[in-house]
Amino acid sequence: MDKHSVMIVIAIVAYMAMMIGIGFAVSKKTKTSSDFYLGGRKLGPLVTAMSAEASDMSGWLLMGLPAVALMTGLAEATWTAIGLAVGTYLNWLFVAKRLRVYSFKIDAFTLPDFFSKRFGDNKKVLTTISAIIIVIFFIPYTASGFAACGKLFSSLFGMDYLMAMIISALVIIVYCTLGGFLAASTTDFIQSIVMTIALFVVVGFGEGLINGFENVFNNVSSLPGFLNIFQGHDVATGAVGSYGALPVASTLAWGLGYFGMPHILLRFMAIEDKNKLKLSRRVASSWVVISMAVAVVIGVVGYSLMKEGIVPAYSDASAAETIIVDVAKFLGKFGYIPALTGGIILAGILASTMSTADSQLLAAASSISQNLVQETFKVKLSAKKSIILARVSVIVISIVAIFLARDPSSSVFRIVSFAWAGFGAAFGPIIICSLFIKRTNKVGAIAGMISGGAMIFFWKFVIRAVFAGTALDIYELLPAFIIGFIVTVVVSLLTKVPEKEIVDTFDAVKAELNS
Repeated sequence: MDKHSVMIVIAIVAYMAMMIGIGFAVSKKTKTSSDFYLGGRKLGPLVTAMSAEASDMSGWLLMGLPAVALMTGLAEATWTAIGLAVGTYLNWLFVAKRLRVYSFKIDAFTLPDFFSKRFGDNKKVLTTISAIIIVIFFIPYTASGFAACGKLFSSLFGMDYLMAMIISALVIIVYCTLGGFLAASTTDFIQSIVMTIALFVVVGFGEGLINGFENVFNNVSSLPGFLNIFQGHDVATGAVGSYGALPVASTLAWGLGYFGMPHILLRFMAIEDKNKLKLSRRVASSWVVISMAVAVVIGVVGYSLMKEGIVPAYSDASAAETIIVDVAKFLGKFGYIPALTGGIILAGILASTMSTADSQLLAAASSISQNLVQETFKVKLSAKKSIILARVSVIVISIVAIFLARDPSSSVFRIVSFAWAGFGAAFGPIIICSLFIKRTNKVGAIAGMISGGAMIFFWKFVIRAVFAGTALDIYELLPAFIIGFIVTVVVSLLTKVPEKEIVDTFDAVKAELNS
């Protein structure tokens, strides 16, 4: 290993050590299962905002989105970013404060727990179904984060992919099992800063290598449809296609996913002061817009770097997910300080993947240890044993995710898109109905949750497979979300009116919000 590579390693190791150190420090404050899963509702507004968005963006921001822009042009990447930006803002505007007030009122500290108490589900049917959905979709989601880390080290140092992925996963496991939600949120805040630095450094350095943005855009302007948000250009094959109203609506539907993301919704529930959520909303929305815009520009710059031979010629979007890694490696050729900067960029990729994987691990672990074991199966545990079970759950889920991530050819973007759709369709309609429609009842919530989640599988693996290339070949989140919402409302209206106690609680929450 040359001296420049050593500088990169120093930056990465220092970053990973800092994350573990935070886990040790916060572990002293984690004494109950509520502390482990919700941080005792003690998050400040900035940590709430940035940890929510860092845990949301994942390796998708620094690897998946630039790769899509690089290999297919602006259309899909831009409309996806717009959908996510709008979804982010609306989620903070309409859901955040209501969920914080409601979850506090009914003393719920996990999402399945909220559903159960909101609808008076004493038999824990909603708890069980939502916990199972969380495990089903979060394990592959977590696996995608582990895969991104494995690709990083494998590409950078020529390490065996599996070994690289396991090492990075172990770091995440250590600070998660030690400090729980508070550790994850604190590290996410730091990780969001590192991610931001990485994004801007890559854009600046890449643009400098091509001698200005004028040359960058001259290179891509020769590609028909590449800079047109209503067309697409497959760089690998040269094929050009239209991007009309239906694909645009399908891609914008990414924004619907925010309403059902457990790891984001938990941040809303955990803020210390509900009145500071306005500040959180402004910070979070601004960061999302800026970071995604920069990520898309990285993809455009990446094509010029590929054309000039500065980075390898990528065969598809999955291969192009290493664009930022390749730029960071190239930095090492210019001396020790640039090499150290390259290490910070790579730490940014680690930050983006770790910030999501830790939140996903905790959400999945809470579903198993708290919602299934203790609530569904009525296993009574002391506070100490509950913490132990939570930490064991994190480890078990991580092992399964590592197994699923063993294939280095898997696409981070495609895995994330499927899991995102699953949560958006299964939980999004229920969250909206539970917070805004008083008439929604337990039966409607169960029916909507099952239909929305099931429609994701049916639409992706049946409808899109049979009708590929037609108007029905759209992102599965859009039809599944619509179906889930309609089923929830219709079934609720056709079945028994909610009990008086549930209605009274809804009215009390509404009154508090209006006061």
